[in-house]
Amino acid sequence: MTRDLTTGPETKSIIAFAIPLIIGNLFQQLYNVADTIIVGHFIGPHALAAVGSSFTLMVFLTSIILGLCMGSGVAYSTFFGAKDEDNLKKSIFTSLWFIGLVTVVINVSALLLLDPILRFIRIPPEIFSDTKIYLRIVFYGIVFTAIYNYFATLLRSLGNSVIPLVFLVAATIVNIVLDLAFIIPLQMGIAGAGWATLIAQAFSALGLAVYCIVKVPQLRLESAHRKFDRALLKTIASYSVLTSVQQSLMNFGILLVQGLVNSFGVNVMAAFAAGVKIDSFAYLPAQDFGNAFATFIAQNKGAGKNGRIERGIRSSLKLITLFCVVISFIVVIFARPLLTIFIPAQETEILRIGVQYLRIEGAFYCLIGYLFLFYGLYRGFGSAQTSVILTIISLGTRVVLAHLLAAIPAVGVWGIWISIPIGWFLADLVAFRKLRDLRLQIRL
Repeated sequence: MTRDLTTGPETKSIIAFAIPLIIGNLFQQLYNVADTIIVGHFIGPHALAAVGSSFTLMVFLTSIILGLCMGSGVAYSTFFGAKDEDNLKKSIFTSLWFIGLVTVVINVSALLLLDPILRFIRIPPEIFSDTKIYLRIVFYGIVFTAIYNYFATLLRSLGNSVIPLVFLVAATIVNIVLDLAFIIPLQMGIAGAGWATLIAQAFSALGLAVYCIVKVPQLRLESAHRKFDRALLKTIASYSVLTSVQQSLMNFGILLVQGLVNSFGVNVMAAFAAGVKIDSFAYLPAQDFGNAFATFIAQNKGAGKNGRIERGIRSSLKLITLFCVVISFIVVIFARPLLTIFIPAQETEILRIGVQYLRIEGAFYCLIGYLFLFYGLYRGFGSAQTSVILTIISLGTRVVLAHLLAAIPAVGVWGIWISIPIGWFLADLVAFRKLRDLRLQIRL
């Protein structure tokens, strides 16, 4: 099943395409959160801190691959919107080799450089061994993450956001069941959480790949398409490399903040790990709406429907504002009960730190919601360099300000928390100014 986003009511089209993305990534978060909840309650705070800091590192490494897939998806969507099936199929083959090569380099490098990486992000000695055990296992799954995201991006670029969801839901169930089995009755400790994640990743990746090859005619390549096309590689790279840079810069900034958080000890690490998980759930729909918006923009750009693009921009800004106001209210009011999902009630100091973090971040979800929408808009319009600029502004402010404020004894860890929404705000200011120029371009 494919979905043509160049026809029908704009708002309805984007929402209908975004809903499976949102549900899918909610399950993706469950997939990741299962380790955090089970480890936090059945192994302890040290293991929770180890898994939390590992998650930040994994997100950074896989964001490079995800960015390449997302950028390639813009090229696919543009060809699909223009009804250019020949170039669509050629681009699929060319991008497969390109993304595959990058994945192998990342996977091998991560395994060889694990110890220096852990020292760089300042993992405390008391959890160094647990973090290394968990990451060594999970790193073997980087290739499966790449396979899943590659084929999921292909389907979504054709307007099919449902099938990737099906495989993600199945993988989430596999992960949770194996987590419970490996950690509780089998007593495998943090290694059990790692193996559960790896097996679930392999399940979703290989299952989706087989589905695409067998069931989707648009993805069946003939011999004429199975050739490395340098001209198409240049086109794909123009979309994907900058998108990958944007994604990896964004997550590298988070990784640098994680390193600073780690310097404050295990309690702050555990609170931050739980708070980031809640953040991920809270603004995930806005993030996926931005990704759906990128496909909407790319297909309509390929079809030359500029008026439809402008109407989509207006309605999407209204929707993001409404959603983020509601979710901010929920997170600020219910910060403590939400944290107890991950942290036992008797860990009062960890909960106090986590509540402080969530009430600062949660009050400003509108800012990150707008930023996700702008990332999708500029990526879909072929202006990935603008997304990179916005990311540099956001993460640059976050990292520099966090280090400056955290060094002041009277401010401490609170300075790390407040620096994040300040970075979002400055990036949004630039994005809104650039939006006026883009609208002029669309009208011309």
